[in-house]
Amino acid sequence: MKSLVDHLGQYAEYHRDRRNIFSHFIGIPLIVVAVAVLLSRPGFELAGLWLSPALLTALAAGIFYLRLDLRFGLLMAVLLALCLWAGAELAQQTTLVWLSAGLGLFVVGWIIQFIGHYYEGRKPAFVDDLMGLVVGPLFVVAELAFLCGLRDEVRQAVEQRAGPTCIRPGKALA
Repeated sequence: MKSLVDHLGQYAEYHRDRRNIFSHFIGIPLIVVAVAVLLSRPGFELAGLWLSPALLTALAAGIFYLRLDLRFGLLMAVLLALCLWAGAELAQQTTLVWLSAGLGLFVVGWIIQFIGHYYEGRKPAFVDDLMGLVVGPLFVVAELAFLCGLRDEVRQAVEQRAGPTCIRPGKALA
């Protein structure tokens, strides 16, 4: 199994422009919430817990994150739990509200992502490796930690592999 630095480093190679990274701070959370919303149907409540495909997906992702790194994994588990809560709340609304919220968040999130990749001048990481769809949310959390001065050893290892972040002139997607 790849290590935390392997996954973050590979993902970071597609994300060195700071404008692209910033767009991911907005786009990826919107997409993750959207997926939680859309996968929260069908579902049912059992002992105060909403059981749905979203729960199974979040459990699988949470285990993946925890196996990579305990500290980031615990934070990701909390964030996924919040997404599950939002998804369950919206899943219990009318079909119009549930579907509009889920699809709206999903589309807006991806538009923001593609704007960021316009600045990067490079296609999204998931095009070459579908694991990028799972690593993306972890990348956002890690980048936020790095901005806060946390996990500097991980930041240094990622930058050693992918290079430092910068602002480059915008290029068209290749």
